[in-house]
Amino acid sequence: MIKDYDLEIHYHPGKANVVVDALSRKSYCHTLITESVPPKLKEEIDDFQLEILPHGLLNELRIQYDLTDRIHQAQKNCEEIGYLRGLMKLGYKTNHHEDEQGTIWFKDRICVPFDPALREEILSEAHNSKYYIHPRNSKIYQDLKKHFWWKGMKTDIAGHVARCDTCNRVKAEHQRPAGLLKPLDIPEWKWESISMDFIVGLPRSQKGNDSI
Repeated sequence: MIKDYDLEIHYHPGKANVVVDALSRKSYCHTLITESVPPKLKEEIDDFQLEILPHGLLNELRIQYDLTDRIHQAQKNCEEIGYLRGLMKLGYKTNHHEDEQGTIWFKDRICVPFDPALREEILSEAHNSKYYIHPRNSKIYQDLKKHFWWKGMKTDIAGHVARCDTCNRVKAEHQRPAGLLKPLDIPEWKWESISMDFIVGLPRSQKGNDSI
């Protein structure tokens, strides 16, 4: 119970608080002065492209992700997209279309050009970000195919997951357990049992051999 404590309640107006809360804030204190923000925090806000917008009695942070604009700019310099445009003009690619901004789409999925850095960013966001728990290939493909399309997407997803150090160290392989090892019988006489072991896939020697 609150009566069991010796309390003193003091009122602090909103303008006197270091961090103003919504309950004690006055209507005339609805704007946030960016000059009072520490320089380091201001640099982080600029890096993440955040905007501070006044909205009623509270302020809200709006994050604008420019991935679609970057894909649009990358399509202009991609030979693969240029070849695709030519096929579209000839009427071969009926499932593709171009919007008002000149961006190529496959049905309702945006076409990601051949840009390794851009594709790697999309794969990392769908696999390594804090909103995901390092899903497997099929889960990533089902999530990405709702919004993105490029040729060889499944192969790129499989390669990205195979290179993930966290998955290699933590995820267990879901395979049937191997059978018990059966030792070879001990021969009773020489040359009674002959066995050979082959080691293949070695780097080729000067004579062209790659097996032992």
